[in-house]
Amino acid sequence: MMSAQQAEPAVSAPPDPGPAQFEGRRVRRPLTLRLLARPEVGVFLGAAAVFVFFLIAAPPVRSGASMATVLYQSSTIGIMALPVALLMIGGEFDLSSGVAVIASALTASMLSYQLTMNVWVGVTVALVASLAIGAFNGWMTVRTGLPSFLVTLGTFLILQGVNLAVTKLVTDNVATDDISTMDGFGQAKKIFASSFDVGGVQVKITIVWWLVFAALATWVLLRTRYGNWIFAVGGDRNSARAVGVPVTFTKITLFMAVGFGAWFVGMHQLFSFNTVQSGEGVGQELIYIAAAVIGGCLLTGGYGSAIGPVFGAFMFGMVNQGIVYAGWNPDWFKAFLGVMLLGATLVNLLVRRTATRR
Repeated sequence: MMSAQQAEPAVSAPPDPGPAQFEGRRVRRPLTLRLLARPEVGVFLGAAAVFVFFLIAAPPVRSGASMATVLYQSSTIGIMALPVALLMIGGEFDLSSGVAVIASALTASMLSYQLTMNVWVGVTVALVASLAIGAFNGWMTVRTGLPSFLVTLGTFLILQGVNLAVTKLVTDNVATDDISTMDGFGQAKKIFASSFDVGGVQVKITIVWWLVFAALATWVLLRTRYGNWIFAVGGDRNSARAVGVPVTFTKITLFMAVGFGAWFVGMHQLFSFNTVQSGEGVGQELIYIAAAVIGGCLLTGGYGSAIGPVFGAFMFGMVNQGIVYAGWNPDWFKAFLGVMLLGATLVNLLVRRTATRR
């Protein structure tokens, strides 16, 4: 009996939870903190605060027509802020985006008018030219290893000079000729610059395009392999390349996406006003970048969203028009933008620190 009892295995106590299990429990953070970790949460709170402020300070904002104007102003910034934000998540900048918008509009206008062609010919050539500019910026950045800040600064200066010089050479003026009577103008205007009625309020088509592009960019970032590549190359390009991410392809196509955005906004300006001033666009690139930064995109890359820049652009549009509706001096607009940029950056930093605090 004794030998049988000795043969029985000893009953061991259940093991203590190891470090991995303990750490596993620690990372289960509350839902509130997980939401705060999202890059768009800070700017959403900021946009809501700005909206409420101008609802109180500027009563005309409360009308449907005024809100349609605010959303229109926001859309013209937001359409460009989306690809600029994707590029920033990918770890790069494009300082030529503002003048690239004008370059695209000038190309379409002068080509159509001077050669007396259907405007769609000019629109198509402008698209090719805009994509080529983006591809050049991306190729130069990847090929040379120079910071995209320097590469696109050079492109900015080139386009600024070409826009003015070529326009004066071709038209003997600083603006292009009116193309409103040319073939295809009406069709193009419906796509790029038309309006439609909603409850007696005229709504610009760019607002719809803005939301469509935002949904598409969100889907690309969160639901596709290409979106993973964007975050990877923005975080660490060498590590991304080591695991098989096509770094060169990703960066060049991101610059081309900015070129596409510049083309679209350029076509909107052309078919809204029938003509283009060749000296415009300077400084707009900072607005696009600021909208992306306010929207939660890090300057160092690898972090951000497509929804955040939507709220960032809305804040710009709200302040731009809210100052006018409040009857204040519009010279304060830039000052407000600076305060918004610094404030939103600090809020985003505070939100991320709070969300990641254990």
